Amino acid sequence: MAATLQNQLVVAISSRALFDFEEENRLFESGDAAAYMQTQLARIDEPARPGVAFSLVRKLLAFNQPEQQRVEVVVLSRNDPVSGMRVFRSVAAAGMAVQRGVFTQGRDPFGYLRPLGAHLFLSANEADVRQALALGFPAARVAIGSPQAGSNHPGEVRIAFDGDAVLFADEAERVFQAKGLEAFQKHEQRKALLPLPAGPFKPLLDALHRLQRAGSARMRLRTALVTARSAPAHERAIHTLMHWGVSVDEAMFLGGLPKGEFLREFEPDFFFDDQTGHIEHAARHVPAGHVAAGVTNVTRPQETPRRRRGSKSS
Repeated sequence: MAATLQNQLVVAISSRALFDFEEENRLFESGDAAAYMQTQLARIDEPARPGVAFSLVRKLLAFNQPEQQRVEVVVLSRNDPVSGMRVFRSVAAAGMAVQRGVFTQGRDPFGYLRPLGAHLFLSANEADVRQALALGFPAARVAIGSPQAGSNHPGEVRIAFDGDAVLFADEAERVFQAKGLEAFQKHEQRKALLPLPAGPFKPLLDALHRLQRAGSARMRLRTALVTARSAPAHERAIHTLMHWGVSVDEAMFLGGLPKGEFLREFEPDFFFDDQTGHIEHAARHVPAGHVAAGVTNVTRPQETPRRRRGSKSS
């Protein structure tokens, strides 16, 4: 019988998101691919240090049992196959059961998300993340330099999501961008009982919800919605989750307050947000990734959004 990843949570991850390969990557980006490959080969028996998403991957894999595989992690990398040997040896040294990988030697890797049926793609490459999102896959660019996840919750995977343009579509954000805070609040109050359209990370939330319902004696899952929405706009977010039949364990309606300190208290293994300004602040405290989706990334993809007055900048 052919192997299948059906009914599993599938995470595709680049080598730089999983491990700290920044020193080696500087050689690659300098254009000296041969020196990069030689360096990786020379260090093949030297386990790489954990990267931004290491804790998330390690904990998700703990949902697996000998009798049932619930999570599959696949390395999807622009690395060459030779350098891929060091990746797998580093995985083995960390005691993680990751057996599948695709190494494209500089070629675009995101096309392989289709046959994998990935529920999440994490990469340090901005272009790859944008292409993955365009194909309909939840994807985020890891904020290199983010701190490692805390160790206070070894038996719990903790994941935090922004709302608009991440879990939800950017419908409401477009109103805010075009007409301002007052119009946004009125729009959301008028549509409080009308569910928001799904955003790019809805498939991941669904997959996590299935994983949570399946249960595990070794690992639990805790999720949080961390949004700049505030009352009365909070109601539409809650009604949307109820309509979808999914839930989050915590919801923070911060009314424009910086998210970083709240995330530091929640201690997620990863946080996803569509605005670079929020990611830059969050990445001082927790592992974080930028979701290049929604109106703020379409209109000004290279610009860090300035902090606005008011209570909406989710």
